[in-house]
Amino acid sequence: MFSFKQFSVKQDKTAMKVGTDGVLLGAWAPVSHNPYSVLDIGAGTGIIALMIAQRSAAEQIDALEIDEDAYEQAVENFENSPWGDRLFCFHAGLDEFIEEPEDEYDLIVSNPPFYAEDYKTENEQRDLARFQDAMPFEEIVEAADLLLSENGIFAIILPFKEEAKFINLAKEAELYPLKITRVKGTPSSAVKRSLLAFSRDEVSEIKIDELVIEIDRHIYTPEYIELTKDFYLKF
Repeated sequence: MFSFKQFSVKQDKTAMKVGTDGVLLGAWAPVSHNPYSVLDIGAGTGIIALMIAQRSAAEQIDALEIDEDAYEQAVENFENSPWGDRLFCFHAGLDEFIEEPEDEYDLIVSNPPFYAEDYKTENEQRDLARFQDAMPFEEIVEAADLLLSENGIFAIILPFKEEAKFINLAKEAELYPLKITRVKGTPSSAVKRSLLAFSRDEVSEIKIDELVIEIDRHIYTPEYIELTKDFYLKF
């Protein structure tokens, strides 16, 4: 069990545990446009959907999870949260979900599997959660294009090395970056992750900044504390 300030996440059944990537995206994804409907692609424990429920007044927050154990865990975490009436999880793959889309979403978020390398572990469930071939970037972009409302925002976290490739893919679908935050573990380490937000409108100036998580081991930067203080018990 992982406890946050307003909710807890059980994670004993799912291969992908609560991690920094999910917390970063859940805390960072833009909600200032007051989304009515939200979709979390690849929900895992449901943490990102739960964080968006805490941060916004969205009436409809749908999550999508293909792995049966993770799906059951997300449903349990949703039901045990203060926002159970707004949260719903579909047990389906993304390709299946977009075959007959019923809704448009004002905010789409995804912390997708992204080890594209050829190596696999012995844990098939963990591999499904971690490897890009389970949910190719092309499929995520196609889904965002199909399901995003006219003024909606699509937010994703990726390895920094995939940033340029993903932006080019999105541009082909006429989805354009409006905000990019590059994440480093420490001031001296290389950029590890990119947080990207896209919209259907091309902005004249993309907001680009950098976020450093730690100054030293367990000494967090003021910026990271500010971003996550509504969630982590330690802040």
